[in-house]
Amino acid sequence: MTNDRTIPAAPLLLPVVAAALVDLEGRVLLQQRPEGKSLAGLWEFPGGKVEPGETPEAALIRELGEELAIAVPHACLAPAAFASAPLGDRHLLLLLYITRKWSGVPRAIEATALRWVRPADMHALPMPPADRPLIGLLDALI
Repeated sequence: MTNDRTIPAAPLLLPVVAAALVDLEGRVLLQQRPEGKSLAGLWEFPGGKVEPGETPEAALIRELGEELAIAVPHACLAPAAFASAPLGDRHLLLLLYITRKWSGVPRAIEATALRWVRPADMHALPMPPADRPLIGLLDALI
């Protein structure tokens, strides 16, 4: 007896890391995606792709340096949650970390703008689909 059912190929996973930088007032830093990039104009947690051979924490430290000109010690990154969403022929796996300690003042190097926002107020902002499920968790954690 043969089995005629074929199992569809799993989409290629795209691991992405992001940070919820929390200030002393319990607000979280969001950045606005620039024109010319996918999802332009949406507000997101800063971060980016994990490069081959890179740990998620090393990728996040690198991305925060490149995007915001800040330094975050590895020990100050606390894993918080993950989100999963289809992204064309790939599948996005977003790993969210929380940090309350960094050195430097965040600057919008690659983003259009930066904004400090309370988690409850994020619902009113246009955000990428993968970021939205993380809002309630942040509101509960902060």
